[in-house]
Amino acid sequence: MSYKLNKKLVNLVPYDPITGHYDIRLDANESCFNLNDALKAKINKSISQIDFNRYPDCLAKAPNKAFSELYNIPEEIISSGNGSDELISIIEGCFFEAGDTIVNVSHDFSMYEFYAQLYEVKVATYQKEADLTIDPDKLIAFCKENGAKGLIFSNPCNPTSLGLDKAAVRKIIESLDDVLVILDEAYMDFWDQSILSEVNNYDNLIILKTCSKAIGLAAVRFGFAVANKTITNALRAAKSPYNNDTVAQTIVADILSEKEYLKECRDIIVANTKKLYGDILEIDKKYSCFEKIYEPCTNFVLIKTDEFEKIYSFMLENSIAIRKFKGFIRITAGTEAENARFISILDRYFSK
Repeated sequence: MSYKLNKKLVNLVPYDPITGHYDIRLDANESCFNLNDALKAKINKSISQIDFNRYPDCLAKAPNKAFSELYNIPEEIISSGNGSDELISIIEGCFFEAGDTIVNVSHDFSMYEFYAQLYEVKVATYQKEADLTIDPDKLIAFCKENGAKGLIFSNPCNPTSLGLDKAAVRKIIESLDDVLVILDEAYMDFWDQSILSEVNNYDNLIILKTCSKAIGLAAVRFGFAVANKTITNALRAAKSPYNNDTVAQTIVADILSEKEYLKECRDIIVANTKKLYGDILEIDKKYSCFEKIYEPCTNFVLIKTDEFEKIYSFMLENSIAIRKFKGFIRITAGTEAENARFISILDRYFSK
């Protein structure tokens, strides 16, 4: 009898991002800034000093130290991962057992549910309000009704671009004191409602951070989990010993130490996002073409529209990649020139 894949794997399909060359990429929520020549030279010098025949530092002390100094939190409560994806996988695979229930929300990052199901953890999905916001009291009640062992959500949210303020997040964590809350703050660098500095106040909280958005290191694949010492020790024990290679550690440590550079990039991205949002509002005012334009606290704008397929295809025809979902399009803020080009093509689409 020939070997057969188990039921978890048999219907899985590989992740399928937009491929091919496009002049402007506004589809993946990446930073619009590549590293300048001075920073590349700094990295090259650091990499040239690596002992490539040696295993990497299993605790990633250098990037953890740089992260600690950037966000002003203790090093001993930081764990590093190969992107936030690896950390989500480790947490959902090791902090829960088969048959446990994790609550996620809809709409949110799809990998939360993917990894949970891969580890045979049950997923109960809380449906957001019609305006795509979360009602904290309803979410708390939903977790209790479903006997949740875990709750995972992004704040601010991808793909909605909306967020919960600190008070609402604290209420959720404190009301679910026997539930592990995994709070993904991947986009919080663009907003001011982080509770990262409060993580030691809770024994049921893990906060995830990434280098792929505001930090501008999507190519490196590096993320951080921040939690109290008990959870951090367990997470460090559960991960692979050498999950972050030395090259990635070196690059991240170098760039996270560039505080002024990172602040400048972040401020420009926030300004560009506000301008993009305003320009889209003007397009809607001109043509009355969208059902809803969501005011973002992220680096992207979400639009509700029945023409999501047509707009998406028209943009690709004009060498601009954006993201589509059923009933929505999502546009990452690019440079001023990239945003202006997008608005010009969007205007041309509706003028026809």
